[in-house]
This record gives sequence, structure tokens and C-alpha cells, in this order.
Amino acid sequence: MKYDFDIAIIGGGPGGYVAAIRAAQLGQKTVIIEREKLGGLCLNWGCIPTKAIIHSAELYSNLKHDALESGVTFEKLSFDYKKVIERSRDISSKISKNIELLIKKNKIDHISGTAKFIDSNTVSVKVEGRESVQNIKAKNIVIATGANNISIPGLEVDGKNIISSYHALKETVLPGSIVIVGAGAIGIEFAYIYNAFGVSVTIVEAFPSILPLEDKEISEFLHKHLVKSGIKILTSTKLKSYVQKDGKLAASIENGSKSEISTDKILVAVGVTGNTKNLNLDAIGLEIQNGFIKVDRSNYRTNISNIYAVGDVVGAPCLAHVASAEGVTCIESIVGVKTKKVDYNKIPSAVYCNPQVASIGLTEEKARTNGYDIKIGKFPYMASGKAFANGERSGFVKLIFDKKYDELIGAHIIGANASELLGELSVAFSHEATSESVMRTIHAHPTLSEMIMEASANANGESIHI
Repeated sequence: MKYDFDIAIIGGGPGGYVAAIRAAQLGQKTVIIEREKLGGLCLNWGCIPTKAIIHSAELYSNLKHDALESGVTFEKLSFDYKKVIERSRDISSKISKNIELLIKKNKIDHISGTAKFIDSNTVSVKVEGRESVQNIKAKNIVIATGANNISIPGLEVDGKNIISSYHALKETVLPGSIVIVGAGAIGIEFAYIYNAFGVSVTIVEAFPSILPLEDKEISEFLHKHLVKSGIKILTSTKLKSYVQKDGKLAASIENGSKSEISTDKILVAVGVTGNTKNLNLDAIGLEIQNGFIKVDRSNYRTNISNIYAVGDVVGAPCLAHVASAEGVTCIESIVGVKTKKVDYNKIPSAVYCNPQVASIGLTEEKARTNGYDIKIGKFPYMASGKAFANGERSGFVKLIFDKKYDELIGAHIIGANASELLGELSVAFSHEATSESVMRTIHAHPTLSEMIMEASANANGESIHI
């Protein structure tokens, strides 16, 4: 069979475009097919625009609460939320164009359209506004179409009363009040944004704690901080339905008893399912499991030998950096060059509320459940000279070590710049660093990273500054 391309990639998000670039680097004739802007959900409607809005929220909040203490004075502090949103959209647009340049630089063909499988080697691409379709034949095909938000019966997203994060990133007018269903990363980040700009926020979470996958001590600390900032949090609670009442939404909740919450909007952020609907996968017999494409996680091959899938479409952990890592490993496996499997026990994660939450490895609870004999080192932000100087005294670093080998098996941070501090710990974790090696590594002073050194020392009872 004559092929148009060595590798065709469906989806231009963090999994797809990274895979395409790696394929081109390895000499593969490559095409990337994306029906919207390159960058996918993360760049256009997720990670990047959210963080741009959070930056504005932090700036406004810091000036509002901390400026006088820092010696900064001003008159009539205010914000323009429309400009906040416009700035976030502009940033996403510019970064998407940068990815277009990367695709061109690497001589990758880019087709803008919707792909559908004809057979295991052929996809048809329908370009919006055109009658004709283009058939593409490729030796290998990688699906990287991402995921969509889960719909809850009784709380179907309509873009008006019930919104998703997608709608929240477009709306230029703030509601007076909002109920956020789900206290994972997305729900918590939007709770922070809305609260910072003066919206009355209620979080409804079915699990007993917010950020239920994080270390319990971290979740509890964040819970107290968010409540102190004015956010109402209802855990072990389910929001079942709503009705319009007196110009607002009356949301029915259950947590042992039934009651109502009056709100202007409801934001649903409870998870995702694989974006496979329009691919015509049934026609080729590709296997789906629990809403996601089933793959061999060592090389991301599906049950069809020349079709692969990476990123959110294959299931948790649904994180942009995981999708990119999977994309690289997948391509290297296809081409047959030396590669390294993605270690799902060493995936870092971050939540960009204020204070930030960042972690890698086992929580204290998980480590004990798994039978580890552990030692824990902690260091509070309030004992850090740099944190004190920055006016960021809330939070702590928590490191978990296996006593037998002194190896770092879990790292958890809550506080300012936690996501940036996690980089050092991710490297330490991947290299099986010990508390001894980290505490003996000289860190620049004054820096927030000294807290990592001090927490490691604290695990051995040798911390100097607490």
C-alpha cells in the first residue's frame, strides 16, 4: 500500500503536537489534523487562559490585601473583568500561533478539519465550509483528541444557567454568586478566581474532602484557608438538580438531609470522558473502555496494531504534561528508537489557587496503606526568610521518606510558588534522592527552595530554623 504519510496525528493538543514534532525530528513524514486551534484544550480553553486569569486575580487580591503592608499606596483600586478575559484570550491566541510556527519549522503538514476513520490506515478530513473531504493514508495513526467534560443528569450544561470551565473562560460579566460542583483542580481554581473578584462562591463536593487525591493534611490546610477567604465549602454533599426561582437558580443539595442553595450560576467541574464521538471508531473495531480508548501503556498501541492513542483520550491522569510525555514515548516506540516508559508513579501535579498546591509521589495516607515505614519532614513558610520578605507566610513543605532506604517517596507543598518549587522535587524523586542527599545540597539564600532542604533535614531531626 502506498501511504501519504508515515504518521498521521489526530488532535493538536499537548499530546498531539508534541508527538508530531518528535516524529518529524525522527525523520517521519508527518501530518497533524486539528479541527480547531493548535494547542488543544490546555492551551486554548484550559491551562493557559486559566493561569492568565489567575495571575490577574492574584495581582488584584495582593494589592487589595497586602499593598499597605508592603509600603505601596494607591487610590480607588478596581478591576475590569472584561479586560481580564480579553487578556487571557489574547495570550492563548499568541501561544497557539507560536505552535503553528513550530509545526512549520519542523516541516509537518497541518490540516485544519475534522477527522473520521475509513479503515485502519485511512482517515477522511472534513474542512468546515467545504463540501469535499480529503482522504489521508498513513502507515501509523495516533489519536490525541483529548477529553470532554462529563455531563451530570439533571445538571446538563446549557452555557447559561449551568456552565463548564469552557463557558467560564469566555464570560466577561461576573455573576453575583456561583455554585461550583466538584472540588478537584478545576473547581478549586475557579473558586479562587471568582472569590478574588468578589463573587459569592459555594463549593459542593461529593467526597469528604476537597482535592481528594492530595495529601489529607494539605487538603485540610487549603480547606481552612479557602473558608477564611469567604468561600463556603460543602463536602460529602451532592447537588442533584435545580429550578429557576425568583430570577435565580434554586439548587437542591443532599448531605444526609435535603436543602436548597440560591445562586446565579452553577459551574460543573466533575471530570471528563474521552473525546471519541466523531471518529467512527466502531467501523474499525477500536476498543473503548469506560469512555476512554484502551491502550498498552508501554507504547500506547490500541487493539489495532498500527493505531495508537495518547493523552486525555486514554484516561487518567488527564494532565497536559502527561499527554506530552506519552506522545514522545509513543512516537519513539513506533519508530523503534530507544525510549523510556512513562512512570505513572512519578507524575507531578499542581493546583493554581492561592495558596498553590503541588505534589508528586505518595501521600502520607497512601504510603502507610502500602506498608512503608516512613519518616516525615516538614518546614513552614513562616520560618522562611524569603517567604517572610515576600509577605507569603502561609503554607508548608511536607516530604515523605522511606525509612529503610531513606528514599524520597512523596512530596507535597502548599504555599506561594509551590508549582515552581515542585520542579526540584520532581528531579529528586526521579533520581531516588535521599533525605541526606537533599539536606546536604547547598541551596542559595534567601530562596523559597531552602524550605526543601530544611524539610529534608527535619525528617532527620536536624532542621536548623525550626
